[in-house]
Amino acid sequence: MKQSKRVEAFEKSVHNKFNIFNSMFLNLPYRKDSNIGILIPVLYQQCKQELEQGRHPKDILDSFFSSFANIQDEKEKIEFMFRVIQYVERQVVLFDSVEDAAFSELRDLGNYLLVKDFFQLIDSKKNWSSISEKLSTFSARIVFTAHPTQFYPPAVLDIISTLRNLIEDNKINEIDMTLQQLGLTSLINSKKPTPLDEARNIIYFLRNVYYDAVGDLYGSIKEHTGNKNFSNPNIIKLGFWPGGDRDGNPFVTADITMSVADELRMTLMKCYYQDIKTLQQKLTFRAVEEPLDQLREKLYNAMFNPAVIIKWDEIINPLSEIRQIIISRYHGLYLKYLDKLIDKVSIFGIHFANLDIRQDNSIHRNSVEAILKREGIISSGIVELTKEELTEILLHKKFSLNAADYDDELIKDTILNISQLKFIQQKNGEEGCNRYIISNSEDIYSVLFVYALFRWCGWDDQKITFDIIPLFETMEGMRVSEATMQELFSIPEYRAHVSQRHNKQTIMLGYSDGTKDGGYLRANWSIFRTKEILSEVCDKNNIKAIFFDGRGGPPARGGGKTHRFYAAQSRNISNHEIQLTIQGQTITSTYATKEKFIHNCEQLLTAGLSNSFSEGEHDIPEDLRLLLEEMADLSYAKYSSLKAHEKFIPYLENKSTLKYYGKANIGSRPGKRGSKSKLELADLRAISFVGSWSQLKQNVPGYFGTGTAIQKMISEGKLDGLKRLFKEVAFFKALILNSMMSLSKCNFDLTSYIKDDPEYSDFWHILYDEFNLSVEMLLLISGYHELMEEEPVAKGSIRIREKIALPLLVIQQYALQKISENSENKEAYEKLVTRSLYGNINAGRNSA
Repeated sequence: MKQSKRVEAFEKSVHNKFNIFNSMFLNLPYRKDSNIGILIPVLYQQCKQELEQGRHPKDILDSFFSSFANIQDEKEKIEFMFRVIQYVERQVVLFDSVEDAAFSELRDLGNYLLVKDFFQLIDSKKNWSSISEKLSTFSARIVFTAHPTQFYPPAVLDIISTLRNLIEDNKINEIDMTLQQLGLTSLINSKKPTPLDEARNIIYFLRNVYYDAVGDLYGSIKEHTGNKNFSNPNIIKLGFWPGGDRDGNPFVTADITMSVADELRMTLMKCYYQDIKTLQQKLTFRAVEEPLDQLREKLYNAMFNPAVIIKWDEIINPLSEIRQIIISRYHGLYLKYLDKLIDKVSIFGIHFANLDIRQDNSIHRNSVEAILKREGIISSGIVELTKEELTEILLHKKFSLNAADYDDELIKDTILNISQLKFIQQKNGEEGCNRYIISNSEDIYSVLFVYALFRWCGWDDQKITFDIIPLFETMEGMRVSEATMQELFSIPEYRAHVSQRHNKQTIMLGYSDGTKDGGYLRANWSIFRTKEILSEVCDKNNIKAIFFDGRGGPPARGGGKTHRFYAAQSRNISNHEIQLTIQGQTITSTYATKEKFIHNCEQLLTAGLSNSFSEGEHDIPEDLRLLLEEMADLSYAKYSSLKAHEKFIPYLENKSTLKYYGKANIGSRPGKRGSKSKLELADLRAISFVGSWSQLKQNVPGYFGTGTAIQKMISEGKLDGLKRLFKEVAFFKALILNSMMSLSKCNFDLTSYIKDDPEYSDFWHILYDEFNLSVEMLLLISGYHELMEEEPVAKGSIRIREKIALPLLVIQQYALQKISENSENKEAYEKLVTRSLYGNINAGRNSA
């Protein structure tokens, strides 16, 4: 019943409202565009009907131009298509705003997909004292990344916020005015953003949403526990990658890292200043006037000048003293407002968000090699050293490094950056920057190189106040992770380092590159098993394992329904904290408003806590584990054969938008690692890889191999076991439901013209056949009649978004066809393809 009410509410508050406001928007006259708004619905119908009839995008648009738009000149056609794209982009913004405005109503009606209502855990016999005890030590860390998937400029974010509020209140006249403003405001960056620009885009959310949202959530948690002495300011932590993530991004330098650290701190001082200013309107008592004025002045001086540092004690101590005065002399008047600020200061410190540092293992290896050459220990390479010799050097040899002694810019920057991290901690507090993540970790030296670099850059090896975090993301990295971590823990010096880091070892697992490397099922099952194995390794060594999940937005990159994912972890997986990355559309779709942030954080905490009281509910029986392992192997074999196909990379290069990602002003980071001219899958960034399949509406990384694996197992008489697997194993069901989401966003009609291409016809059919087989097999083992059967509201949202984006996608394919024909307007068509990326990325919200 609740579900039918939610569907009804979605139709009324989202679908119908969007249609009303969209009709207003489409009738706004701009320059030459007075008829474009009228023609877009016609174009959509033309695209939908004729794609279903098997017509090609080029034929569809040529027919549309002659029959409906009355345009013959090619340049006028190109101009028209640019205008359509601009309209579609704004339709997406409008739909985002309408959907966000309906969030509270849909939430209040209940969602059968939620793990439980806030902290109403699985075992109803558990009382709040046991839950409160777990809450006092549990933590969820949400780490914002700069991955180039969706970042509206701040002006557009403000418009979205305004529209959302106006739509909630049905203020038609103001909505009309704001739609006009939207129509005249650029939605894209005029130039490629710098890492500092990307940081400021996310800091916008920190200041305008998360500062108050985290404070309100913490207050709600304290109230629910019923324990007035409850204290766990780390229950929600915010992490930050822009400006610190230099993996594959040469534009992130030591100077940028320092600038971002300053920007985070100064923005937080502005938030504190505003709260003090507001408090002074209530705390108008003589005894607190002077300490409030003094604190306000200190904060003001630290708001704009990065050289002015205010220590945490200089904020919290005056507030605590003021609190005692309010209690003792002013009857505790307005105490709750002061306590709320004190809570925020306890949560955010002087850093706002923890700035993580990330770099690829190969850069550290090159740096160490260059250092050892300069010191005369080796002449050509590290391979000259035995394992024992190299380990001895990394653990005990002492050097004093000077970045100016090295010519290679990356090596120089690596030394500069590690050398300055201590200074960042002095300015922003240790919590401001105390994690160093190593991409492509595959052995102990991935960690020991960084350990040695810290020692040589001026850190005492007994006081390296950083968590050194290996990131296992490839199939090989995960395969050797058990041996790698056990060997590390067996090294006394490293074990001592872990001890002074509170006997906690954070380990990151990369879903994006894991899926790119191993395919959807194999990667996800390998990560699940790796977590179980590493939990056991850490437990044997009396160390708490903390898993940091590199989850992107789309299922193809490890994303999907976050609370469902964490609720499905087995009790064999360490559950001290939840840590995950979120990016682009996930930020705007899941955490963009205070209400959404609080709701989704509640669900995240509930999912994690439920595992502490589930008493093995999500354990996977051995016979079903064997089925999962077999399915993962079969799926991997199918995916591996696709990767090995001679047309795999050429198809992406020549038939997708892959090469245009680097031309779009979406993100600062290049689309691939390294500078090799020949494109190799290993160098390709997962975002460009997954995004290109998404633009094609083929979403290969989100399902490929699944259908073949299930079909093979059914042919061996294992259908009942697969149905049981879906019904009884929450982890497997979460995987399948996420894969259904990827399949729901596919539209092979869009690229059906490729089946007539003599070079790529066979490859396209391989993709198409596996898509159809995967749909058939997933419906069979789930018992559903249609994809996403249990999620009609989410499916409805996808349906509308796909409808909005369809004209844009047809234009994109039309332009790609023109480019392949070497049109005399090739440059204009290439710009058209690049421009078309934005709207589809934003419409998809999680890209696949």
